[in-house]
Amino acid sequence: MNSVETLLQSKILIVDDEPVNVLLLEYILAAEGYQNVHSSTDPRQVQSLQQREQFDLILLDMRMPHMSGIDVMAALAEQEHDNFIPILVLTAQSDDETRVNALVAGAMDFLTKPFKNWEVLLRIHNMLKTRQFYLAQRYRADELEEKVRERTQEVRANQLKIVQRLGRAGEFRDNETGAHVIRMSRSCQLLALAAGLDSQRAELILFASPMHDVGKIGIPDDILLKPGKLTIDEFEIMKTHAQIGGEIIGDDSSELLSMARLIAVNHHEKWDGSGYPRGISGVAIAIESRIASICDVFDALMSERPYKQAWPVDEAVALISDQAGIHFDPELVATFLDILPNILQLREQYPDNETEYHILHH
Repeated sequence: MNSVETLLQSKILIVDDEPVNVLLLEYILAAEGYQNVHSSTDPRQVQSLQQREQFDLILLDMRMPHMSGIDVMAALAEQEHDNFIPILVLTAQSDDETRVNALVAGAMDFLTKPFKNWEVLLRIHNMLKTRQFYLAQRYRADELEEKVRERTQEVRANQLKIVQRLGRAGEFRDNETGAHVIRMSRSCQLLALAAGLDSQRAELILFASPMHDVGKIGIPDDILLKPGKLTIDEFEIMKTHAQIGGEIIGDDSSELLSMARLIAVNHHEKWDGSGYPRGISGVAIAIESRIASICDVFDALMSERPYKQAWPVDEAVALISDQAGIHFDPELVATFLDILPNILQLREQYPDNETEYHILHH
């Protein structure tokens, strides 16, 4: 379809309280080949007509009962604030004040009645060309925005892949199952939502928390995999995994990796300040780290390890409850216990006997 055909299919609205004026304009436009012309003698209908049809041009009288042309343009400006609608004012009033008021109110052009047919057609043609250009530019802007959105999603997907790979590396190093990391991260999301965090932030915790123990990559095998209790010196070495995790993730500007680093470094801090590596306490510990701490400990207690048996549910719950205000944020513990049935359901969804899980698994 060429530009002339497109122009002739433009939606045009004629608004004039005099039927004879409407008929004249309809005749002129039809003779020129315009195929999509609408009209109304009641200016009160303009807003609803515009909302339904989305006109490319409005031919508007100024002096009408119920609403003047100025009133119509004001109403359209409020309704269509993000849209450009060319308005050609056609009126018998030729004084400067009327012209100025019309142009200030939003008219793009102005013709005085009686008008010459060739002149009104030329004005209409030029205004529709402007409308075409506007629509083309808006389409390009929308297309560019979509490309940016796709690129952003691609970058985010790549970040999530990094999280998955690093999370899996930590699991293999510690002989933990993929199920533990998935249960822990999904527990974090559930607890974040129950604690009042918005869905976007809770999703970030879901994707960031699997990297909480990535620093164990840097711990020697004889300490990391020791079946018995660690010595004081060995435990001091084990504690360095939090800082190592922060160094592995790095100081990245993205929300996802920034949160992953925050959780990795601080998930062993305790509410009473007796944790590590910095010994911070209370709300000085980021809520993401406080959430991860509860969810990690609870699932680890209920999971079998080379050095321990899995704890029964009631014993694990008792420890979490007893440590409220000591190891854990007491308000988060109360919230965690409120959603305990949902947390336990994750153990059925992601049992340890599966060989592999993915963070994005639903």
